[in-house]
Amino acid sequence: MKIAVYPGSFDPITNGHLDIIERAADVFDQVIVAVSVNSAKKPLFSMEERVELLREVLRPYPNVRVDSFTGLTVDYVVSQKARVIIRGLRAISDFENELQMAVTNRKLKPSVETFFMMARAEYSFISSSLIKEIANYGGCIKGFVPEVVEIKIKEKLAQLKG
Repeated sequence: MKIAVYPGSFDPITNGHLDIIERAADVFDQVIVAVSVNSAKKPLFSMEERVELLREVLRPYPNVRVDSFTGLTVDYVVSQKARVIIRGLRAISDFENELQMAVTNRKLKPSVETFFMMARAEYSFISSSLIKEIANYGGCIKGFVPEVVEIKIKEKLAQLKG
């Protein structure tokens, strides 16, 4: 069985993430969407909320499973008996950092491969950070995220603003 792990903070999941997940699910027997902690980012949603949102959005995909982890991605991948890390690339500017991570991961665990998937052109400008900023200023995020995510972002921002 070919198992791939798509790690990320997914704060929140965007239609760009969903596109990568759908396409990976067509290639691999099982895709594990793994929510991780990124200490460089201040998340809008808790780890538990992100996992719950992902499970709701990804329910229609029988070969996609949602999980969470802390620590090194390569250690998590090996613990899941997977050999592939999926990484999405939006623009050439993503490539340098992603290449550095892939080479480092390969050095740490030679049995783990990184597969890069290019975002479709219509999603190449979408990032979770941009979505949160647009929503925070009252902008329309329809079409950038699944509908349930749009609703949850609005609810969360209203809660935070009191």
